[in-house]
Amino acid sequence: MPKYEDVVDLYDDRGKRIAKDIPLEAISPLRNNAIKKIVSLTKRTCAVSLAGIEKSLKTGSMTGGGVIIQGKEIDIPLVENADKIAEAVKEAIQVYEGDGTTVTVKTGGKNLVAVVPEVRMDAGVEYTTGFTTVAAATTETIIDMFDIPMYKANMVKAAVWGRYPQTITFQGANVKSILEVPQNNEGAGFALRNIMANHVVALVDRNAMQGTALSAIYEQCGSYEMGDLIGNFERGGLLSLAYQGLNANNMLYSIVKKNGKTGTVGSVIESLMERAIDDGVIRVKETLPSGYKVYTTDDLPKWNAYAATGMVAAIMVNVGAARAAQGVPGTILYYNDLLEHESGLPGADFGRSEGVGVGMSFFSHSIYGGGGPGLFHGNHVVTRHAKGVLIPAVTAGNCLDGGTQTFSAEATSGLFKEVFGDMAEFRQPMQYVAAEAKKMKKKL
Repeated sequence: MPKYEDVVDLYDDRGKRIAKDIPLEAISPLRNNAIKKIVSLTKRTCAVSLAGIEKSLKTGSMTGGGVIIQGKEIDIPLVENADKIAEAVKEAIQVYEGDGTTVTVKTGGKNLVAVVPEVRMDAGVEYTTGFTTVAAATTETIIDMFDIPMYKANMVKAAVWGRYPQTITFQGANVKSILEVPQNNEGAGFALRNIMANHVVALVDRNAMQGTALSAIYEQCGSYEMGDLIGNFERGGLLSLAYQGLNANNMLYSIVKKNGKTGTVGSVIESLMERAIDDGVIRVKETLPSGYKVYTTDDLPKWNAYAATGMVAAIMVNVGAARAAQGVPGTILYYNDLLEHESGLPGADFGRSEGVGVGMSFFSHSIYGGGGPGLFHGNHVVTRHAKGVLIPAVTAGNCLDGGTQTFSAEATSGLFKEVFGDMAEFRQPMQYVAAEAKKMKKKL
């Protein structure tokens, strides 16, 4: 028997129903195999730039920061021998035949994409096993295949691993993971929240609905990891994932479609209020002498899921009209401010999204101006306070940006599009999660 009574229909990014009467638990990261696979591949997949290693060794320029090591240059044809290198790296990584190990040659040999088997991840504790395994296998392969002498082997190590361990991060490394090193995480459970919005934009090829879904999966999985969705709080997180991320009952799609041509942030709020009233999620508590209606709810977690869904819809309508992601933090701020005034109820994430909108405006492109909204993630000092529902809205806005960002997804995250581009679970998470939810429905 399911733990919760909630049942939803799931719709895709075209407004088509793809799963009916799905119990809420069927989309839980603890049960849904599509979400489990997305998280698993996120940990296990790394890119190796053979072109980058070859250039570093040939010029002696490596580890970033303008470092050039003269007199120990090595001129070897790595790109030309990409297929042989890929085969040897796979042999080093693989534990047994059929364990899920893959090493694929990309862009004419310039890059490799390696997927480490689950058994290696299970043998350790840290998710960095994916990176370290691929980096070590690549280093050893190059040294052995090209007979690198002992006194130059350290150059290969530096070209592959970067400046680590002299730096906490793998500065200047030619192996890349979409996950940051644990030392860069704000605390327990932040690893999946430390994937910036631009990376997700690249993975879904700028599809705003799919980007919202993938960000919501990462954010809610992070909430499970940090203990936020235990006991009484689990249902709230799953409702937000369902409605905001997976277009439950077609609410997100229908609100955007209704307001797409002439709508504003205000009209999105009107549509959301109408939907919440019709669905019985909120009702009038009292009418003041002025005629102002104060609303209440018997289901605050569900109201929060509705408010979060409306926030993404407001982003899609407002930023979609401007084709400029600079409006993301301002839209988040004022959507929630207007919603609270309209309803008398808390905005998305009980006020935290609204608060984050203030700081994010300042840090992204105001007086301080450290970078565009696409560089933000759930681990950022400004945005980490709103858990679960904020970053999906940020991702949606960046998917709809028309090239106004100094740091575009194409500039910051093109490599990850190549790495994960062949994995359909990342391009269309809505469809894959729904398909697995239908299977789980039968078990529940």
